[in-house]
Amino acid sequence: MSRVCEISGKRAQFGNNVSKALNRTRRRFEVNLIKKRFYIPEEDKWITLKVSTSVLKTINRKGIAAVLKEAKAQGVL
Repeated sequence: MSRVCEISGKRAQFGNNVSKALNRTRRRFEVNLIKKRFYIPEEDKWITLKVSTSVLKTINRKGIAAVLKEAKAQGVL
């Protein structure tokens, strides 16, 4: 399973390590992902999602039902 957020679609970005001598080597900036279980009371079930921490803050603010509804409208889920 790749390191991609299931709600926002965030992936790793690429850039350079830069030394003091300004030598550049390629590197990856990984996404901060968390595997988390959410309870959906409307459907009376638990779901497990791999989400980024920024999406986790959005879920805490809006609620899991609203975030899933938006994701389905955008065609992510």
